[in-house]
Amino acid sequence: MNEVVDEAGWDVQPGDEIASLVEAVGRLIRHCREAAGMRVADFAEAIGYGEDLVRKVERGARIPRPEFLDKADDVLGARGHLKAFKEDMRRARYPKKIRELAQLEERAVEMLLYSNHNIHGLLQTPEYANALIGMQQPPLTADEVERGVAARISRKSVFGREPAPALSFVQEQVTLERPLGGTMVLRRQLEHLLELGHLRNVSLQVMPTDREEHSAMQGLIEVLKFGDGTALGRSEGAFSGRPVSDPKDLRILELRYGMIRAQALPPRESLAFIEQALGRL
Repeated sequence: MNEVVDEAGWDVQPGDEIASLVEAVGRLIRHCREAAGMRVADFAEAIGYGEDLVRKVERGARIPRPEFLDKADDVLGARGHLKAFKEDMRRARYPKKIRELAQLEERAVEMLLYSNHNIHGLLQTPEYANALIGMQQPPLTADEVERGVAARISRKSVFGREPAPALSFVQEQVTLERPLGGTMVLRRQLEHLLELGHLRNVSLQVMPTDREEHSAMQGLIEVLKFGDGTALGRSEGAFSGRPVSDPKDLRILELRYGMIRAQALPPRESLAFIEQALGRL
């Protein structure tokens, strides 16, 4: 029997409302197994996973991976009823705050994003995200790192949306030069930035380190604007870091963002700057 417990699913996070969906999927799997006349041990062997893991999935204590659902659907003859939950189970493994952020990004028609310590999450390659998340302290488990990377990369679907949102990024120069994860990881990251920077709906600007004036020294800025005219913003150095939606507060963040866009290199010069940084690696 091929037991791959550590690769079959993710533990359910307690206190999260998504747990009810995971439990429902587990009950459906158990119902399909019983309807097929299979014992847990036989079913586990047929799909190549451990019996203990199957029991956890069926009682909703473990989130099944998409490949688990694929195999279960085929073995149990579920006619696609289990496979239909693959995307739900992908989302279920992400932390609640990440799911909420992804939902906001999916609604946004315009985003204003300034990053000063690392490449913004929407711009990160999987390798860069893995290095960044993996160096957190105290150390995360391998499963937590994997879950964090998957959650971050899943948000990149915003680039394929139709109609496409207007995306404006301002990155500090140092974020393009700090070799998090190693030189090859940074090289691929810069190549990825160049690819995204040429998209018609993306404006990518670099804030050079030698600027004598800088309007965002208080930290990152994020403003998401929605189709109904509302918006949500956040900055490390304003409003105690809390998300704000009041028009007066948003005007302050937009003023700061407008200033740093004016102080940063224009988009075309920024792409040339990134190309030069790539050439130095």
